Amino acid sequence: MAIDVAALLNMSPAQLDDLFGKSEAGPIPDGPARGTALIKPGSPVSDDLAEAVKLFVWQGKTFDGPHGVLRNRISTLGINAIVAEVYKTPSLFDKKECIVLDYSKTSLVAKWIRDEMRLIAPKRYLGRVYWDNKPCLHFALEFD
Repeated sequence: MAIDVAALLNMSPAQLDDLFGKSEAGPIPDGPARGTALIKPGSPVSDDLAEAVKLFVWQGKTFDGPHGVLRNRISTLGINAIVAEVYKTPSLFDKKECIVLDYSKTSLVAKWIRDEMRLIAPKRYLGRVYWDNKPCLHFALEFD
């Protein structure tokens, strides 16, 4: 099965966790990535929810890999905001290496958020979002 966003939207949360656990961290990326929020994956509404989030809330992330930072592209205007530090460290999920997007020191509005991601295909990453170290949803990133 090709691991693209459509496939991820059709997986269950358990399948996404399994894929995340089987994947390697991969390199810290550089440049812009299209983002997809995987809300209620595997359900009939996952595509519609992902499109609504993309349209109104979050379009993706722009990485500055050499400097270990990123900015999220948010709002209908795609404004680069909400900065995170980017580094590799063990995952909260399984203690294997992952790329962490750490907002604790860089953002007042997202300081409770920690994202983790791993490479699942060339230029494609699967991420897990933690709120106060509790998992709350998955996301996908696609680079050109």
